Amino acid sequence: MARLSGKIAVITGGGGDIGAETAKLFVKEGATVLLVDINEEACQKVIKEIGSSAASCCVADVTKPDQVQAYVQTAVDRYGGIDVFVGNAGIDGVVSTIHEYPVDVFQKVIDVNIIGVFLGLKYVIPAMIERGGGSCILTSSIAGLKGSPAMCAYVTSKHALIGLARTAAVEYGAYNIRVNCINPGCVESQLMRSVEEGYVPFSLALSGTQLDRQGVHDDIASKIPMKRYATTEDVSRLMLFLASDDSRYCSGSFYMVDGGMTAV
Repeated sequence: MARLSGKIAVITGGGGDIGAETAKLFVKEGATVLLVDINEEACQKVIKEIGSSAASCCVADVTKPDQVQAYVQTAVDRYGGIDVFVGNAGIDGVVSTIHEYPVDVFQKVIDVNIIGVFLGLKYVIPAMIERGGGSCILTSSIAGLKGSPAMCAYVTSKHALIGLARTAAVEYGAYNIRVNCINPGCVESQLMRSVEEGYVPFSLALSGTQLDRQGVHDDIASKIPMKRYATTEDVSRLMLFLASDDSRYCSGSFYMVDGGMTAV
C-alpha cells in the first residue's frame, strides 16, 4: 500500500531540487501535493515532470504573511485540508566572513529561511488541527548543528529551525501534530553549486590549495565518510519517512542525512 495514500501535502520551495524530488516521491506514494514556489516557471516544470493531476502549483513569497495565508487557503479549498507540511524553501546567501557580510543579504536569508518557515507553521497548523493532526517537516542542515566558515547567515538560520521545530512539537503534540527537522549534509543541487563557487576564493586558506568549483566539490566529498554528496532522493526518502505514519511517534527531533559528516 502507498505510504501516503489519502494524505494532502504542501511543499514550499517546490521548484527547487529537493522540493521537486520530494514532490515526485510523495505523489508516487499516494499523496496529493501542492507545490509552493516564488518561481512559477520552475514550479510548473516540476508539475509537468510529475505528470499527474495529484500535483499542482501555487506561486507565493514565503516571507509575506498574506501570501502564506493564500497558499494555505489554496490547499484547503483545492484539496480539503493539509496533512503534511514541508517547510523547505530556503536560500544560501553569500559566502563571506562576518565583518564583510552584506547586511541586506543577511536579512534576506533570515526572512526566507526562518520567517518563511515560521509563517508556514503559523498558518498551516490551524488547518492541521481541523484535520485531527499532521506532520510538519522543516529543512534544516548540518549547518544547523555546527559552525561553518563564511556562511554566518545560513548557519544562523538553520540553527534557528531546530529551536522552532522543538517548540512547535511541544506546543502542538496534544493535537497529534508532529514537528521535526531534517538535516542534510552536502547535496548534489544548485544550492551547493552556488556555495562551492563562493568557496573558491577561500579554498587556499581552508584546504591549503587553490581550487576551482569542481575542486571544492571534490575536496568536500573526500572528507565525507561515505565519500560522496547526498542525492536529492536520499533526502526525499527521509522526508517520506517523516511524512508517513511510520514515524507516528517521532516529534521534536532532527534527523541527519549527511553520509556521516557530523560523526567526524
